[in-house]
Parts: sequence; structure tokens; C-alpha cells
Amino acid sequence: MSLTAQTYWAEHAWVDGSVRSDVVIVAAANGRITAVVPGSPRPPAGSVTLRGLTLPGLANAHSHAFHRALRGVVQADGRADGTADGETGGEANGRPEQQRKGAPDSFWTWREVMYGVADRLTPDSYFELARAVYAEMAMAGITCVGEFHYLHHAPGGARYGNPNAMGEALIAAAAEAGIRITLLDTCYLSSGFGAEPNEHQLRFSDGTAEAWAERVSGLKGDGNTRIGAAIHSVRAVPVDQLATVSGWADEHTAPLHVHLSEQTAENDACVEAHGFTPTRLLADHGVLGPRTTAVHATHLTPGDIRLLGHTSTGVCMCPTTERDLADGIGPAVELQSAGSPLSLGSDSHAMIDILEEARAMELDERLRTRARGHWTAAQLLRAATADGHAALGWGAEAGRIEVGALADLTTIALDSVRTAGPPPRLGAETAVFAATSADVRHTVVGGRHVVRDGAHQLVPRVPQALAEAIEALHGP
Repeated sequence: MSLTAQTYWAEHAWVDGSVRSDVVIVAAANGRITAVVPGSPRPPAGSVTLRGLTLPGLANAHSHAFHRALRGVVQADGRADGTADGETGGEANGRPEQQRKGAPDSFWTWREVMYGVADRLTPDSYFELARAVYAEMAMAGITCVGEFHYLHHAPGGARYGNPNAMGEALIAAAAEAGIRITLLDTCYLSSGFGAEPNEHQLRFSDGTAEAWAERVSGLKGDGNTRIGAAIHSVRAVPVDQLATVSGWADEHTAPLHVHLSEQTAENDACVEAHGFTPTRLLADHGVLGPRTTAVHATHLTPGDIRLLGHTSTGVCMCPTTERDLADGIGPAVELQSAGSPLSLGSDSHAMIDILEEARAMELDERLRTRARGHWTAAQLLRAATADGHAALGWGAEAGRIEVGALADLTTIALDSVRTAGPPPRLGAETAVFAATSADVRHTVVGGRHVVRDGAHQLVPRVPQALAEAIEALHGP
């Protein structure tokens, strides 16, 4: 991504698990780090100074870019009677019966509003929205996003002339916003166990997993892009189709993600349909394993936790979405103890702030257990960086500041009203437990300075770009 070599001088940097000062970081023209030299009190001639604490670039392991258009809208449009935007009726096998009028909003009422936004997207409008969303991510210090992509076809299910037009729009959007993307192309075939897709979901479905595999095989990765796979959920992919999706991921050595047990209604429907929990169903059909990441994993049995841990299946926690949708608090401590590496995602983009996701994982656990200190700041940073990148198929290439790694960096201000005071040696604690995305001063991707002093260098007027893209979707 970098056209020329560039040297950076970091006032403080997170290197080998500790804060080092006066660190020279040399990025070669191929976008990789060729030297990391702490203890260099003077910036070398021609270097770019990064004031604050420089971290490895942050990884957002779970994103639905179009959900950004729902921020602040659902509270206005969601209906407590279980409907939204004029939609009525329930869905069998995976959603509760229609809520009584006056009942609290839930995940299911939110979902109806989401469908209304999805119905309006085209490849062009999705590109405009995603470019602005990914630029917002860059400004939040995110250098790589995992896009859980299931909005494949035109409304009603008609195929575009280019069957991957929507996915390629996302890939192009990430490139223009200056961040890396793992496009997790998602198989989504049914509305519930044994049920056909509803009118909104027709544009998500390829009809069969075989047709999905044929289409996704036409997507190409590059230095900025990885192509991965996803099973939307056990209710959205029939049991006899699971092996086709996991087989494609195995054949292409690609990451495989799946929404897992986000809602108790889905668990109950799965047990009724198959006699097993969703986790056991996935295990029995070869879906779990070290290249697989389960997203949410909120409502698990002790046996589910053992299955995920013993297969080294990763888990992506999305605390701000899980609290925004009233999903619950997942057993993250137990999962990690069982052997599941943890990553973090902003999912529905109620906010885009991976530092907040890291902090929330610890603080939610404190509320649940009434005890402190479940993870150190260093462990939470690992989830936000190295383990997040591993979940997205970037392995040892990213998520650390070391020779040979991608020159992806995020610099957090240590002199804002939130971060001022603690000594630099506590920079990791300050970043995780005090800083927010507003404290990101610099974002470097492949040696390229994408965000400088808080300003995006590639997408002008990001707030305006977001407003215009979202306004176009909601219309008059």
C-alpha cells in the first residue's frame, strides 16, 4: 500500500508487550516494518513524528457496514408491538411470537428496521456508505475490518449482472478509505429452521450453498483484501448445507465466521428442530476449529464452552452491540479459559470504538460477577490487535510492531482530557481504560499515513460523507 519507504518516530510505542519510548519504526515500500529501534531520543531526518502511544493497528473483527445507517434511528422508528416501518407478523423457528403491544423493544423489532434500510441499498449507494463508515473506522484507529457480508443481490433476489457487485463495492470502499478488509462473504439461505427466506431475505440468498460457493469463488483478494466465508447462523443455513460452506473455507484456507447463540430464541428453536444446541450442531458438521470464529456466543451451555475451547474456535465479542440490543453478557472469561482466543467487533456500529469494546468486555464482566481484574490491559490489547487480525486471516502478518509485520499503526493521544495524567509506562492501561476513539491522532496502514492529527487524508469531510450517505437511504 505504501508507494515509498517511510520512517516514523513514536514518542511511545507498544513493543513486545510493554511501552517503549523514543521508538524508530521503518516502513519499507512494500508496507512492512524493516526496523524497530527503541531508545532513539531524536527523530531521524525525514521521519514523521507520532506523539502519544503508538499501538499495532486495531482490528474490527465483526462489521455490518450498512447498520451504521441505523445509529440513532431505531430508537425513533422501532415499535414496541414487534413491528417497524409498517411490517407486521412474526417469523417461525428462531424468533419469539409477536410481542404484545407495549412490550419492550428487542433484537427482533430492531431487525425489522434493519431490513428497511437493507432494502434500499444498491452497489453505488453501498459503496458511498461503506467508504464513509470505513473512513470513520480509520479515524478510530482501525486498520483492518472483517465485513460480515450477506447483502448480495437486488431486492427481491434478482441477480446483478456482476453477481459480486455488492461485495466488490465493499472491497473498493475499504481501499478508498485506506484500511484493509476481510470480506466474510456470508451464506444465508433460510429465515428459520425449515423456512424459506422472507421477502427481505431474498436478496441475501443464493438458493443453495453450492450456488453460494460458486459465486464467492469469483471474488479475488489482494494486498489489501482477504476473502473469507461466513455461515450467517444455524437458522439461516440448513444443516445439510453447512459442510459445503466449511468445505469451501477449508479448500481456500480462509477464515470462517458464524453468528452463534446471540438469542435464546434461536437456541430453543435449534434444540426443537435438531435436538442439539447450535454449538453442538456446528461441531457435529465440522464447522468448528482454529480458523473459525463464533460471533457473540452469548447464551452457551457449559458443554458449548468446552466444545468451542477444545477445538480452539475463536470468539468475537461485540459488547456495545450486545448491550444496545439487550442481548446479554457472554461468558468471555470461561471461553478464553477453555481455549478460545477472543477478538472484538463493533457489529451494528451503535458506536465505532474498539477501545470501548475492549474496556466493555472487562467492565461487563465486573458487573456480572461483582469482581474486578478479569483481563489485564495487555490481554485486552491483544484481543483488539493480534488476535483480531488472526481471526480475519492475517495471521502473524499484523497486530504487532515488529520486523516483518505490516506497518499498521494507531497512535493514541496521552494529553487529552481523558488520557492526561498517568505516566507513559501506564500507557496500555490508559489506552484501554480511559481513551476513546476521539483520542486517536494517527492511523498508518502499510506505512501510509491515512489519518494525520485526527484528520482523514483520503476521504474529505467524513462526517458530511456519512450524513449524505445515510440521508440518501432514509429518504424523505
